[in-house]
Amino acid sequence: MTTTAGTTGTTATAGATATSGTALSSNPTACTHEVTNQAPPLVGHDVADDAVLLEGLRREGAGWYADDLHRIGRLAGSEQVQRWAEEANRHEPELRTHDRYGNRIDEVDFHPSYHALMEVAIGEGLGGAPWADVRPGAHVARAAGFMVWSSAEQGHGCPVSMTYAAVPALRSAPELAAVYEPLLTSRTYDPGLRAPAGKRGLLAGMGMTEKQGGTDVRANTTVATEQQDGTWRLRGHKWFTSAPMNDLFLVLAQVPGGTSRADGHEGGLSCFLVPRVLPDGSRNTFRIQRLKDKLGNRSNASSEPEFDDTVAWLVGPPGHGVRTIIDMVTMTRLDCVLGSASGIRAALAQAAHHVRHRSVFGTKLIDQPLMRNVIADLGLESEAATTLALRIAGATDRAQRGDAQERAFLRLATAVGKYWVCKRQPAAVAEALECLGGNGYDEASGMPRLYREAPLNGLWEGSGNVNALDVLRALAREPESLAAFGAEIEAAAGGDARLDEAWRRLRGELVLTEDAPLRARRLVERMALVLQGSLLVRHAPAAVADAFCASRLAGDQGLAFGTLPPAADLTAVIARVPGATG
Repeated sequence: MTTTAGTTGTTATAGATATSGTALSSNPTACTHEVTNQAPPLVGHDVADDAVLLEGLRREGAGWYADDLHRIGRLAGSEQVQRWAEEANRHEPELRTHDRYGNRIDEVDFHPSYHALMEVAIGEGLGGAPWADVRPGAHVARAAGFMVWSSAEQGHGCPVSMTYAAVPALRSAPELAAVYEPLLTSRTYDPGLRAPAGKRGLLAGMGMTEKQGGTDVRANTTVATEQQDGTWRLRGHKWFTSAPMNDLFLVLAQVPGGTSRADGHEGGLSCFLVPRVLPDGSRNTFRIQRLKDKLGNRSNASSEPEFDDTVAWLVGPPGHGVRTIIDMVTMTRLDCVLGSASGIRAALAQAAHHVRHRSVFGTKLIDQPLMRNVIADLGLESEAATTLALRIAGATDRAQRGDAQERAFLRLATAVGKYWVCKRQPAAVAEALECLGGNGYDEASGMPRLYREAPLNGLWEGSGNVNALDVLRALAREPESLAAFGAEIEAAAGGDARLDEAWRRLRGELVLTEDAPLRARRLVERMALVLQGSLLVRHAPAAVADAFCASRLAGDQGLAFGTLPPAADLTAVIARVPGATG
């Protein structure tokens, strides 16, 4: 059928268009959108197929976990799990304060894909399970599994991490630990608000910060009042409490003090266990005022809960709240290091995959000298972060088994690693995104989600300043931690002259002078780089250690990634990057 439009002389025919008597081809093979020179999706791969990760796993005492790690890695790289990750972030948690009848319920609904991710994480023992595992290396195995699984989606890792971290803090109240620890260490994901003792597994969270104080938790105004039955009642609010559908929360509140108590303890900031559902099955008062509208971490609900005559149990002595909950903070800081190392590696894997398949000016991007410098530089950053993260996990495992030297090392290494690896994640992810060009700025690539997630671990459990000043406190108060830190670095003595010189200079800076707070970031940065250098000199291939020492310790590098010196063996460094070679 042909139609004539007015007197323009233009006719339209099915499948073709004619203008001024000239017909355009209707051949369906004359396609204007043939897709070429695009990288295929990075899917169907084993995320754990990573020499750096696997070497660290064996070195830190959990080589027995390799088969399980590969199984998790194949699942994390599957199309199904990538779809779960996308859906859990696109369909964000929804707060329901009341039911249809007007009853206060304070529940958060999650997409089924979020629950699917959580079920795998808990089922694979990435929550509290290592605390019930007697095998040496159990915490290292969990750390490696957490890194691999986090590469798929990081938001759901928050409740997983807090559950892991809650166990050592809860042990300050043995009678509570006896009831709840077996359920916190369970490998069963059992969502929903029900009486804790009737569930097959529990999740834990924490409530520390308040709007008027933030990091200064001693400015908290939430007040605890002791009851005759041995419980306490809390009244106040919290400013940033993630995963509000978890079963139990460790919360800081003020116990009235100023005069000696009958139990011999002073009042002050104290730690309490707050269940969402009480033992009799009734709901505890946990009013969720709103969910945070966050930059990233969208799959995870973060809330502002209000306590009003909320039932709680004391954990640890009154007035020792910070001391009691610090074990939980330390463990979550470890997970911040693990998560940031995982985020750097995930972004690098996407960049390496892209440049291996994409061509420009007739040459694969991975063969372009400047791009090779960028990928190699990012590879160095990732290898150093992963190696340090697993070393801290190894120290955690051995410290839990009574190794005093490792416990002393852990005190400084955790804060140093938390500061530096989390600081490096946003810059590294941004550079990796740029490797994809405009494709990396498109949501479908997954890179924007990695980019939005990148600053989070630098904020969680203390920002950069908080961790840097924490290092100063440890240096001033715990000389054994500096001795253990120094012994770790000196294990590489003589391995590289640039490392030896960097350590010599750093020792002079570790003498705390009046201006120490002003230069704390500079000091902690140097501590992190020297520690990473020591680990790489001992454990990485010579080319990797050489490039790291030249660029990070001797200063033969610019301020951006991709500025490694010409003498660096880029080929050997890139060979360590997953996805960079075919």
